[in-house]
Amino acid sequence: MASAPAAGATAARSLDLPGGRLGDAVVALGRQAGVSVGVSDPLLAGTRVPAVRGQMSPEQALGRLLSGTPASYVALDGRTFRIVRRAAPRRALPAPRPMSPPPQAADEEAIVVTATRRPIRLASYAGGADIVSGDRLGPADGARGTGALVSLLPELAATYRGSGRDKLFIRGIADSSFIGPTQATAGQYLGDTRLNYNAPDPDLRLYDIDRVEILQGPQGTLYGSGSLGGIIRILPNRPDLDRAEGWLAGGASATWHGAPGADAAGMANLPLVPGRVGLRLTAYGIQDGGYIDDSTRDLDNVNRVRTIGGRGALRVTAGDGWTIDLGATGQRIRSRDSQYADRDAPPLTRASAVAQPFGSDFLLGDFTVSNEWGRLRFVTSLGASHQRLSERYDATQAGGPPSAFAQQTRTTLLSAESRLSWQDDNGSGWIIGTSLISNRAEQRRQSGDGAFLADFSRVDDDYIRAALPAQTGVDNRIEEATLFGEGSLALLPGVIATAGGRLTRSHLSGSALDVFVPVLQPLTGTQASRNETAFLPSAALSVEAAPRLHLFARYQESFRPGGLAVSEFAIRRFRNDHVSTIEAGLRYGLPGLRAFDLTATAAYTLWHDIQADTVTMNGFPTTANIGNGRIYTFEMALGWRPLRGLSLAVAGIANDSRVTNPQPNIDMTSDSSLPNVADFSGRIGADYETRIAPSLDLRLSAAARYVGKSRLGIGPVLGERQGDWLDVTLGAEIDRGRHAWFLDITNLLDTAGNRFALGSPFTLVDGRQVTPMRPRTIRLGWQLRF
Repeated sequence: MASAPAAGATAARSLDLPGGRLGDAVVALGRQAGVSVGVSDPLLAGTRVPAVRGQMSPEQALGRLLSGTPASYVALDGRTFRIVRRAAPRRALPAPRPMSPPPQAADEEAIVVTATRRPIRLASYAGGADIVSGDRLGPADGARGTGALVSLLPELAATYRGSGRDKLFIRGIADSSFIGPTQATAGQYLGDTRLNYNAPDPDLRLYDIDRVEILQGPQGTLYGSGSLGGIIRILPNRPDLDRAEGWLAGGASATWHGAPGADAAGMANLPLVPGRVGLRLTAYGIQDGGYIDDSTRDLDNVNRVRTIGGRGALRVTAGDGWTIDLGATGQRIRSRDSQYADRDAPPLTRASAVAQPFGSDFLLGDFTVSNEWGRLRFVTSLGASHQRLSERYDATQAGGPPSAFAQQTRTTLLSAESRLSWQDDNGSGWIIGTSLISNRAEQRRQSGDGAFLADFSRVDDDYIRAALPAQTGVDNRIEEATLFGEGSLALLPGVIATAGGRLTRSHLSGSALDVFVPVLQPLTGTQASRNETAFLPSAALSVEAAPRLHLFARYQESFRPGGLAVSEFAIRRFRNDHVSTIEAGLRYGLPGLRAFDLTATAAYTLWHDIQADTVTMNGFPTTANIGNGRIYTFEMALGWRPLRGLSLAVAGIANDSRVTNPQPNIDMTSDSSLPNVADFSGRIGADYETRIAPSLDLRLSAAARYVGKSRLGIGPVLGERQGDWLDVTLGAEIDRGRHAWFLDITNLLDTAGNRFALGSPFTLVDGRQVTPMRPRTIRLGWQLRF
């Protein structure tokens, strides 16, 4: 009797399953056959499948539905089935031939953007978006972290202060070069969990990543404050509930004019309860050899960096379509010294009286529950992150005794979000949601006699606090409550209109720490708090003007709450800033699918009351509103595949930015461009893949990336020129079954360049500084998959 239901479920019966989305087809199958079919991957749920009709068993129906798709099914019992991604050999390519045949239209339908919080086809998305597949990120890219993304995408830029303390910018929306209490201009997410609020880029290493999605331009409606330039969403591979697998990777590198380096990483996927509970673990360790020499202290290769980290993910299918994901991420970065050099000294050399190490610690825990009922999807997520950044600077003045400045920044972020979305095949859909955020950032500072720190190259906060006198710091807190929603309507076939809005209520409070000038308290106070309410509307239109040709226009806003600014002799509040962007563009085809694809976008941005973390004339950190700004942006990306296995790509972005009406207390130069916004950045790349033997695949790559001129900051002291450098890279990979071998060469021309014109703000007045590129580096690597 126990086996009777199973036998009944597997019996042939009359089925009539609609064509279209796989998610809708399996819901119909469940109703008609009395079985349970689960599909938790939104990309698979959006895959196009044919209609299936006739007398057949559920297994036969699933076989017909999934034929020719990247999905397969696993029978958990006679009445329960799970849709999983089909396992495929990595880069298994046929022999080359003159031209790749055009893929089916279903391929374009299946490529969706999930960073929009509801699956939207990339072809019809009204805005700039990039999707970097995990297959494009090899072990060498994984070890480079965010730097790998910056090298691939011209619209991304960074400050190059060092791993774990850089600021990221998207599409030229950049505020300053310094780290302070101001919220970041680019939002960063790991899955559905926010990584940072007003902390720098944690620079998580990109091992075992499914894909990275970048949405360009303000994203206030869906992501709220801190998304002025856009968002970067890293999607790690989730546990496979049905198959045990893993890999090990390692490499060794040699750097011209510097010390060697090494990296090692591994991943293990374990189905704890097949089909229901799975665990995925990733761990890595990296040493980047130094290449900067210090002539004053007679030390070579002082800027060595060591990174260790890992990630764990547990997935549980709780029945009735519910999926629970728990994750934990941790990373530790330690650098012996800063990576800048003196502009007027011999290459890769500087003279500093004090060691300038830095360190970053990052911890993240996340919890997500989701379900999907046909086209209706529910997601709720919780996240908690803690980031600690410790820095030390040489503050020695010309002719004076050794002096040091130390700064410790601790940031704790709690976030929660729930959302419900629905999406139709014709592009119509909606999303509603709510979110809560609580963030606390505490920044403590010390400065004084640094003679004892000349050779002390460890990050030791307790030791520094006990040895150096305290300076005034700041403690900023913010709580946000938000309601948001967005809806899309197919007005005509191929014409989709979208509108949305976000209402945010913020409570801000701040206080000065270690105040040492009591007379300021009755004049300005050491504490401040206020409430702010912001509404961020958005509107977009997408039109399919011709087969594979889409035109789009979009309007979007974002903002950052204000806060408390603490300088050396003043405590004051600064205003929130606000960005609004209108853009228009076209998208012809999609990258990697056909012989030719093109994306072009033009945008105009207005930025009011720009917040900027900056420094005083003597290098002391502070925050200010520097004025209003405007940015003209034009970007283009073109792909061409003339032969089977050969891909050529050209991408570039041009920016024209200005601070239009600076504040009276801000000293401007004749060039009033925004800091760190290069006038032009571009990349040319070529990739070739072929099978050279029955089980031997070869991949070759070459790229040249150019970053144009920009300025370090605003004003005569910070107006130093930087940029105008070229990086040429080569790569080769041989893949044979479970083994792969890699050769990567970066900075092939061994160019010095100047990525960033700042090392220590306290010595900038006495001598100009540069941050050179890592010299020519060759890495040999190996990977074993099992």
